[in-house]
Amino acid sequence: MEELGTSEVSTAHVGRQPIYDREGAVVAYELLFRAGMDASTAGRADDHATARVLVAAFTEFGLDELTGGKVCFLNVTEAFLTGTLPLPFDYSQAVLEVLSSVEVGDDLKAGLTVLSERGFTLAIDRFVCGGPREVLLPLVSYVKIDMLGVDEAGVRACVEVCRRYPHLQLVAVRLESAESLRLAFELGFDLFQGHILGRPHVDTTMALTPGRLARLRVLAALTADDVDMDEVVALVSQDAGLSMRVLRATNAATFGLTRTVSSVREAIVAMGLNRLRQWVTLMLVSDLTTANHEQLARMLVRARLCQLLVDSSEFAGAEGQSDAAYLGGLLSAVADHFGAPVEEVVAGLPLSPQLRAALRAGDGPLGAILFAARAYTDPDPDNDHGEPGAIVAAYLSALRWTNGVLGELSPEIPDRAEERLRALAAA
Repeated sequence: MEELGTSEVSTAHVGRQPIYDREGAVVAYELLFRAGMDASTAGRADDHATARVLVAAFTEFGLDELTGGKVCFLNVTEAFLTGTLPLPFDYSQAVLEVLSSVEVGDDLKAGLTVLSERGFTLAIDRFVCGGPREVLLPLVSYVKIDMLGVDEAGVRACVEVCRRYPHLQLVAVRLESAESLRLAFELGFDLFQGHILGRPHVDTTMALTPGRLARLRVLAALTADDVDMDEVVALVSQDAGLSMRVLRATNAATFGLTRTVSSVREAIVAMGLNRLRQWVTLMLVSDLTTANHEQLARMLVRARLCQLLVDSSEFAGAEGQSDAAYLGGLLSAVADHFGAPVEEVVAGLPLSPQLRAALRAGDGPLGAILFAARAYTDPDPDNDHGEPGAIVAAYLSALRWTNGVLGELSPEIPDRAEERLRALAAA
């Protein structure tokens, strides 16, 4: 990609997971760097990959843009904690995690002491009481405790040990069930992280209703290579709720207009097609999936990633199909959100034969892009299909773009995180 030389980051995989507070608000993200999509833990091979992506994230993209200005937890390797490799950023920009795979020794304790004295905020990942990492508790600010398949008595013992240090904030991680979330709430954890909160859990029997399909047709019309303005106006006008939101979106405070608008067509002209596409796409996907802010962000990241990969030399033959790639990435992400076959999602949509074949069978250059983007943003640890060199830079760029769009348009997007967290904890 133009923003970052792909040769600099061609071997790393980047993941991002939200961290919630007790009110259900996203207060931080954990960025994870791995040598490949199938790497579930960090190793020596990751040091170089992590260094390159860290440099890229801070110098080319900026962490604020990748995390939307929220706290950033960085899952780094031992070499960064002991000073073998330099940290290319200021102490105020990130929380550094001591991974569970890092052995506690004199070098680590000395390295963490230096980092703490320099003002860095530190965290222990997947802490277990009674082990060698208890000696690190005075040096860190956050302790992450694993909630997946663990003994309740063991968790309570860990919490009791940590409460001897009033400065510590406890983070419940690998939350994958309502029972573990309830226990974390009961024990007074401060922060929460896990698939039950950061990944959609949907009813696989949910059907795409005629109303949802109609809105997908609006989306398809907006992202066509040759947009028919009359068709867009007609489709939007047929949806009373959507029409009202588009009209409301063109108020002077938002767009700096010096006049009011009184019709959907006037609103579309005032907005401009590109901005309308962003706005309506955001509203449509939010509505048709009932996605919260974080789920919507993941869908938009995949769509934007597909769009950016069109210009990569590693996907020859996809040139000129930017909008189709964006729509394809979005539709595939919507299908994954529902847990439904993509064929069900695209049935009845006026898609081009090339895009339909790419979605259904992975055919052609578009199919290759969709496959690569899906594998990268939702990797299957049981399969390593490799990854094109351009994808890391494109992914970071897609994160930045998504955070910018959501930051600008999010007042119209419902965020159900608090409702979901409270319901799960109270169930």
